[in-house]
Amino acid sequence: MSEPLGTGDEQPGLTIGISGPARKGTAHRLISLGIRLQGGRTHYIRPGSRTDVSLLDGLVLSGGTHVHPEHYNQQPMVTANYDRERDATDQRLLEEAERIGIPVLGICRGAQFINVFHGGSLCQNVTPFRVHTRHRPLLLPMQTVRVVKNSRLGHIMQSSMIGANRIHSQAIKRLGRNLRVVAVDNDLFVQAIENTHHQWLMGVQWHPEYLLYHSGHRRIFRQFVQAALDFKLGRLEPDSGKPDPDVNSEEE
Repeated sequence: MSEPLGTGDEQPGLTIGISGPARKGTAHRLISLGIRLQGGRTHYIRPGSRTDVSLLDGLVLSGGTHVHPEHYNQQPMVTANYDRERDATDQRLLEEAERIGIPVLGICRGAQFINVFHGGSLCQNVTPFRVHTRHRPLLLPMQTVRVVKNSRLGHIMQSSMIGANRIHSQAIKRLGRNLRVVAVDNDLFVQAIENTHHQWLMGVQWHPEYLLYHSGHRRIFRQFVQAALDFKLGRLEPDSGKPDPDVNSEEE
């Protein structure tokens, strides 16, 4: 069984790519911090980058501008900023990551992009459909999220109900192929997805990087980095017979 990370000791050669906009912001610095606290090193990937994904041990698709609706066969229905170059870069990164099998964590836009990549669609404006939740930005974990216990996220959070923040106006609508919903809010908008095959892939609609002071949200980064380490060791020692890290969640 893998020893839990979290001491801040850097793992030799463990490199996590963080895909984001051309200009790095606070969220991306906090994602990097969350990974470095668990022993990983980070490499920032800007739109148009030709980063060799095979040299990475894990990939984070971070938040940011809306995914262009053309990727799920719709026209824009809201006024929004789009970044087609970033869409193209994230498409290439995700294609390579899934081909190789490296762990992937999607945050907000990143979770939405994972869904679209798998053939799903998005609701371009959730505001008119809110009944039990108010549509306003929340950096604090004041949004109630219900988590499926028998899931990677359930093992990580160790609770069927958690608090999360909310900084989005779009959400997953039609679920993509080979994905399952593992968390919803009180209006049943999708809050987290995972894949249904062996690769470690998770998308969360909230921003755990702003909640690093909370042990549960910090464990998302812990288990992601642990999955990256296990994947790397599996590439170095393919016959090591390491167990699936999904069932090895540890208490802090």
